[in-house]
Amino acid sequence: MYNQSKATKQKSAQLKEYQSQILSPIIIILTILFSSISLHSSELYDKGLYLIPFPQNVQLGGDDFIINGEVIIVTDKDNSEADKFAAEELVFTLKTEWNIEAILSETGIKGSKSIVLTRNKVPESLKEQGYRITTSSDELIIQAKSEEGLFYGTQTLLQLIKKNSNGYIIPGLVIEDWPDINKRAVHYDTKHHQDKISYVEKFIRDLARYKINQLVWEWEDKLAYNSHPEIGAPGAFTTGEMQEITRYAQKYHIELIPLVQGLGHVSFILKWPQYKHLREIPASNWEFCPLKDGTYDLLFDLWEEAIEATPGSDYIHIGSDETFELCACPECNAKAEEIGRSGVYHLFVKKAAEHLKKAGRKVMVWETPMGWEHNPSPIKNFTPSKGLVLTESYNYDTPDYRHAKRSKDLGYEVYAYDPNPGIEPLFLPYKYRERNSGKMKTTGSLENSYQFLTSAAVSGVFDGMITTSWDDSGLHNQMWMLRFATAAAYSWNGSYPTLQEFENTFYKNYYGKNVMDMEELYSLLNEGAYYFSWTFERNVWHHGEIGKTHIPDMLRNDNMEYNPYWNARYQNKVEESRETLQKMERALQIIENNKRLNPKNDYDFELYRTIAELISHTCSTYLDLSSLESIITRAHNLTFTDKAMAHEQLLKAKELIESSIERRTKVYNDLVRIWEITRLPKGLSTRGKEFFHQQDRARHFANRVPDMSYLIYDEQLLNMEGYLERLKDYIRYYKEKVLDN
Repeated sequence: MYNQSKATKQKSAQLKEYQSQILSPIIIILTILFSSISLHSSELYDKGLYLIPFPQNVQLGGDDFIINGEVIIVTDKDNSEADKFAAEELVFTLKTEWNIEAILSETGIKGSKSIVLTRNKVPESLKEQGYRITTSSDELIIQAKSEEGLFYGTQTLLQLIKKNSNGYIIPGLVIEDWPDINKRAVHYDTKHHQDKISYVEKFIRDLARYKINQLVWEWEDKLAYNSHPEIGAPGAFTTGEMQEITRYAQKYHIELIPLVQGLGHVSFILKWPQYKHLREIPASNWEFCPLKDGTYDLLFDLWEEAIEATPGSDYIHIGSDETFELCACPECNAKAEEIGRSGVYHLFVKKAAEHLKKAGRKVMVWETPMGWEHNPSPIKNFTPSKGLVLTESYNYDTPDYRHAKRSKDLGYEVYAYDPNPGIEPLFLPYKYRERNSGKMKTTGSLENSYQFLTSAAVSGVFDGMITTSWDDSGLHNQMWMLRFATAAAYSWNGSYPTLQEFENTFYKNYYGKNVMDMEELYSLLNEGAYYFSWTFERNVWHHGEIGKTHIPDMLRNDNMEYNPYWNARYQNKVEESRETLQKMERALQIIENNKRLNPKNDYDFELYRTIAELISHTCSTYLDLSSLESIITRAHNLTFTDKAMAHEQLLKAKELIESSIERRTKVYNDLVRIWEITRLPKGLSTRGKEFFHQQDRARHFANRVPDMSYLIYDEQLLNMEGYLERLKDYIRYYKEKVLDN
């Protein structure tokens, strides 16, 4: 055993102080006993072992388990199909990831080196979903009470393997492990893109490796609804395909939960003209009117198909948040005078829940615990339907989660809500967030998730945890993997490791033990994404006339008249672009260095490259515009002394613009090519169906245009192509009227 580090002792002290206030004396005693024997994560890290989540109890000691040849995977003779799958998956992964020859034995016969998977003679102390791993020189044993626990034990084993000169080694140890929160959900948002089935399956496997057991899939129009075929986008998954994905996830002990938005967030439905009469107000496609029967007729059809598409799942999520126009129509407004806006909202939720409960599903909704007591409605205490699953809260008000406890006492399931970090394009604000037009930096999403989840996990209050990812700005889903792993780690074990230890562990665990400078890369991409978001008109979309860039003035008349304002006005942006370009060059260097190391999940590095190159192109465009005005200035000055040289400057300006446009085309096309390795073309139309695009009321960044050009749309609005044509016209004019005369 090893001593805990100073940081861990401080963390443990904080947790014990918190637990002494809210947990029972029995739990306190168990926690103190556990803390005294648990190995800290940094000591495994020092040994080259990078575990996510970190187990509840690890003791090093005893004989190492060394594999230098064939290994036999031994299972119980009466094993279940799920246990057999866990064993088969272990055999497959040992071969494909480690090149270890493993043979499955279901007869109980062992070899000279055996890995035993058993649900017999399991210690009574082992908790739900828990497992126990013990090693000896010739045998490694994984014990569990449940199918889930046995599978989770194999996933930890795969993270314990180290290669050395003698073969492969798992150090002598004993692990006893179980989750702090039993239901651990990732929200998967595909409203503005559709991933390929092969990608979805890999995504499921990645989540399972980190012991996530629920995938709340906000698919919107990515299911080909049979009852309303126009709503499903071209290329959407059929019911049969979604059923296969659901069964695939279940093998990995992940429940696929459909999220088909209800009251709000329904532009994918209400953009269609035939449903316009169901809108709360005619001008907005965002929200249903909750008092119209047709609203329920349509939604019930879609929800029933979602249930059919996810056989074996216990839940369905009806979303229904961000109801911006609720009670704006005359009928709903009159009803609100009677029962309040919250009452109108919960009329909808109640009717939806009653229908879905009859279909055998528990109903999740974006609702805050006891939020119905803290809303601005004139009538308070409108209690929603019993049995709802409450999955949202941006503020739990008190450290002991008083409102969550009250909601549970009233019969609601309550999930700890790890909220989306923001709507920044390209990359997540893992390291810091910007506020006030970039003038202020605040805590990044990693720290925010860590602070909340560690507290929520040890509190014992929550039935589940959900971490959200919004597709508003069209990030590639791989950009969320660190976030998903963070939520997985700290909802399983809220006590360990420290955040810095976890971040270091993630890079080594997910990308391989040889990767380097990953924290620097994430910081650079975080910074670069904020730079990108404040260029051209990107933040104008959300915040009005903020940071908008104009194009330099066009020349006119014989003497090349123009207004020299550009470099004076955008001096700060030009300097920022020059500095950011250097940082992106460093990011690209880190990416190339790691690609040469043959990392795991190497596709991510190609994605990072396309992001860094798009940011670099944006930097270069500002520098080009600065140079353009300088060239025009020289041409203007030369027209009085050397008209031929002035004409040459005009041609140089033309070449500069052409080069900038050509670079944009190259960078954009490469980005689309890489991103579409895992997803269908955005805005895809097929021979039998054309994609129908309409902007949503929320003005999502990724929904401004139907295709991937939302990433360069703001630069297109600058209209360098139009400027180029006008410049060409002026060059012809100057040559014919001034130079040739």
